[in-house]
Amino acid sequence: MTLLQIRVRSIARGVAVLALALASAAAAQPPPNADPALAPWYRSLLQPGTTISCCSLADCRATEYRTKSDHYEALVGGNWLPVPPEKILQRTDNPTGHAVVCWTPQRGIMCFVRATES
Repeated sequence: MTLLQIRVRSIARGVAVLALALASAAAAQPPPNADPALAPWYRSLLQPGTTISCCSLADCRATEYRTKSDHYEALVGGNWLPVPPEKILQRTDNPTGHAVVCWTPQRGIMCFVRATES
């Protein structure tokens, strides 16, 4: 392999890595009109049983929720999805005033915080 071929491959790999990084950043953008003051609270949400942030892997969004039989359902992308009980964070410090769901198409619901009850 010539030096030119090695450089071309190296540049191609760098471009591919950059494209993946930009695509990941675009997918994890905050919602429109997001309040930057809430960013620390969102970052404090950890996947149950881990030290992994819910928001490092998924978009966490305010959502509507309802009780259905013996479980919660969260509105995600226009669909009501059942919230696995083990994904519910027992947080009472929700400053959003709404339920929050952290979800990806690949992993489903990773974290859920109920709205603060008044």
